[in-house]
Amino acid sequence: MTRYFMKWLHTVRHLRPVQIYGRIWFKLYRPSIDLSPAAAVRPIFGALTVPAQRKSSLLYPWVFRFLNEEHALVEPGDWDNSSVGKLWCYNLHYFDDLNAKGAAARSDWHRALIGRWLLENSPGQGTGWEPYPTSLRIVNWIKWALAGNHLEPEWLHSLAVQVRWLTKRLEVHLLGNHLFSNAKALVFAGLFFEGPEAAVWLEKGMAILAREVPEQILPDGGHCERSPMYHALAVEDMLDLINLAATSPGGVPERWRGFAASWPETVGRMRIWLAAMCHPDGEISFFNDAAIGIAPSPTALETYAGRLLLPPVPAPRDGATHFADSGYIRVQRGEMVALLDVAPVGTDYLPGHAHADTLSFELSLFGRRVLVNSGTSRYGVGSERLRQRGTAAHNTVMIDGQDSSEVWGGFRVARRASPFGLRVEEDGNGMRVVCSHDGYARLAGRPMHRREWRFSDGALEIVDVIEGEFREAVSHLFFSPGMEVSEENSTETGHAGFSDGRSIAWRVEGSAARVVPATYHAEFGAVEPNRCLEMRFAGPRCTIRLRWD
Repeated sequence: MTRYFMKWLHTVRHLRPVQIYGRIWFKLYRPSIDLSPAAAVRPIFGALTVPAQRKSSLLYPWVFRFLNEEHALVEPGDWDNSSVGKLWCYNLHYFDDLNAKGAAARSDWHRALIGRWLLENSPGQGTGWEPYPTSLRIVNWIKWALAGNHLEPEWLHSLAVQVRWLTKRLEVHLLGNHLFSNAKALVFAGLFFEGPEAAVWLEKGMAILAREVPEQILPDGGHCERSPMYHALAVEDMLDLINLAATSPGGVPERWRGFAASWPETVGRMRIWLAAMCHPDGEISFFNDAAIGIAPSPTALETYAGRLLLPPVPAPRDGATHFADSGYIRVQRGEMVALLDVAPVGTDYLPGHAHADTLSFELSLFGRRVLVNSGTSRYGVGSERLRQRGTAAHNTVMIDGQDSSEVWGGFRVARRASPFGLRVEEDGNGMRVVCSHDGYARLAGRPMHRREWRFSDGALEIVDVIEGEFREAVSHLFFSPGMEVSEENSTETGHAGFSDGRSIAWRVEGSAARVVPATYHAEFGAVEPNRCLEMRFAGPRCTIRLRWD
């Protein structure tokens, strides 16, 4: 009980007051349902540009595939089927398929689905009326309508009822991407409808965005939650807002036009950050909660930006690109790309999507991923969720069997690692990045982990040093699935290779190394076998040298 209380105390002390009293308010307050008629739809002065498109999730009438799981919507209770998991049900209520690839061919299915949702989801009841799925559904219905699909009068009425409900259920207790999505939905509704009520929605949404955009989008373009996946979702949000404002240029009130005019510059910084945090395969890296297939792909987002006539962003360059505000470094030398995590776990008051991955890194060679963090396959509460958030699932060092940051529950963090002493040095022969963190200072002996990456042509050397007393320390390097990984005749050398013969060799000093089975989770609901090089320190220093042709 004492340990739980201390974790709770170290978690709560970082929260803002609104997150504490807001949670109490959100739990106790139950607003009434406003069923008054909907206002008229605002005349649209331009066609909505085709947004970023996801893969279809509606496979057949009433059959859906989300998170790599396929289920049918048979009974009314299936909208809230606890056996398929909360996140799957959330996706069911988003209505993403209305704007997915090939959506026009499924318009009859979509019309039947909207009608059924209205019949089987009473206002204010169930998962579908929680603020986050409500926000995403409002946006998707409006996008679908602006793409030329007719909304029946009862659907427009429901849409207005949903927006009214959302205005009373804003997620001020969560903040972050949830509140951003709430505000985006209010702006969409405020520009879709007309009249005094719509003007109130628009004003409220724009006021929240005016506060949250500079709060959540850091000066270097990174999103405050330090997740490439949620960053990509935020890029989509900003592009959607730019798109919507262009359809009704007179709809944005005068006092907000300067703010709206700043959105292209903001999303430009965000696109540069996203491009740098991707591997040569074009997909995101796995720091904190991150998986492929939740946000539109980076390529789809860039294509969307092009359709909006936004200028292209420069490709990442050779050398070191340091995003000092968010805390990541991209090192590129020819066919080598390394992504280094020298970041805090997230904004102090919002670490819910954080992993204990400080000083981890990912590496691509020959255009393919070689060293990978383990990814994210699930949310919720449970041992597997904790394992995937833990230090031992990432390419970094674990001391005395503890995580570098105290991740617990589904989305909580108590004491957190803070990086310090960062140095980035570059000369004609290579590059050197050094950083330490204090995440283990809470342990007996107050150990500190310092990592040094040394880059040169065809080689990378990683030196880990632990200052202070400790019982055991283990460094992990996870290889990409599909690579053949083998040890040689000692515990010091080995190699990993692709089927085409390209390979990487390693030599370890200061530790006993062994290759062990592991798992990789590139998508929600997905598990792939891979291999991990586990290095158990013999003293305070461990060095591994990687070489490739």
